Amino acid sequence: MKAKYIMLPILVGVVLLVACRGAPYQPPPTLTRVATPLPPTVIPTEQPPSGPQSIPECVLDAFGCAVIPPSETIKIGMAGPMTGDYGIFGQDISQAGQLAIEAFGEYLGWRFELVVGDTQGDPAQAVPVAEAWVEDPTFVAVAGHIFSGETRETIPIYEAHGIPMLSPSATNPELTRLGSAVFNRVAFTDMVQAEYATAYLFDKLGVSRLAVIHDGQPYGQALAEMVVDNFQQRGGEVVAQAVIEQAEDDLTGVLTDILAAGPEAIYYGGYDNVAIAIVNELARLRDESAAEGETTSPIFFGCDGTYGENFLVSTGANGEGAYATSLLPPESAAKRDFDALYTERYGTAPGALSPYTWHGYDAVGALIYAVKRVAILGADGNLYVPRGALVQAVRTLEGYPGLTGEIRCSEVGECSTTGPLFFVIAGGEWVPAP
Repeated sequence: MKAKYIMLPILVGVVLLVACRGAPYQPPPTLTRVATPLPPTVIPTEQPPSGPQSIPECVLDAFGCAVIPPSETIKIGMAGPMTGDYGIFGQDISQAGQLAIEAFGEYLGWRFELVVGDTQGDPAQAVPVAEAWVEDPTFVAVAGHIFSGETRETIPIYEAHGIPMLSPSATNPELTRLGSAVFNRVAFTDMVQAEYATAYLFDKLGVSRLAVIHDGQPYGQALAEMVVDNFQQRGGEVVAQAVIEQAEDDLTGVLTDILAAGPEAIYYGGYDNVAIAIVNELARLRDESAAEGETTSPIFFGCDGTYGENFLVSTGANGEGAYATSLLPPESAAKRDFDALYTERYGTAPGALSPYTWHGYDAVGALIYAVKRVAILGADGNLYVPRGALVQAVRTLEGYPGLTGEIRCSEVGECSTTGPLFFVIAGGEWVPAP
């Protein structure tokens, strides 16, 4: 239930307050320099500290204020799969988010903290994580959730408490059609990805007969359905469709039926664990048919959920010639600095574990920037963050210079200004597709 606040009566002798805000954000030229806010205005000491009720912004804000005492940190959450089948996604994105905390996470003596919640990508496990976070008065925002299904399940919880979300990777198009005031994302949507993918398949690769598989999760299913629609609108024929939910399933029967339909390419929407099993089984079936004098070798065309080191290593020679979508950002000095730091810190290159490394960094950095724009230093020595004002500050982000490009949020929370790139495995490496 949304919190409601009653306007306090105006008292004789209004308590004096001066708001202390930071200077406009200036991106550091390196990762070691943090933008420095203007010094705080001197706050009158003759007035007794009286908490948020003395701060007009907190009284007038529909959701009140987060209150951060000097001994506490300003908490930003990141929730998603940190363990389990999809754990590499959460590990990668949260590691990048931690680097953003280290680069930008200080304000007037307070430190920001990234609080990581492990949901294993399961919406049911995401709910208690969200419910615990919204009860913490020092918790201000969510850089997530990471998966679309758990994001949809938790949006109402954050909505009821005025907690803004800025997801690095929840790309299901429906999420910004729910009318939520708090949900935003920095990655392009699956609709954009589907349009680019079908154009590449149909126009660039000359595919006219396509089979489509997804993993049954909201992300993969929605993406696959949009690919079907877009491909048919272009004049292509979808000759087979299937759902493969578990990598451990016996894939022989379903893939044999798909191959019998004669597709020139197989499009897959979903995460890499199922994609790996499909590609390895397709290679086995291809070898069997070759031994019998037949050829069955359609192109495997994956999505941003399949791009990464895990797919490359786990498919080995079987993955040669497979395509995937990537959110690789444009080259810049800031990106090169980040890439070097991430590799040095974690022993793997950004983008190797998931395509959302840079988006994780940008989501946390942009939230920190928004908090600094609205935070108020109270006469009692606490830092106050008006929750409704922060929701609005995130929704109206504009001109934030992220690693992924400029972050500029639309009225419904679409904040990405870039589109997808395509990669293909050649010589055992992901290389840009021609």
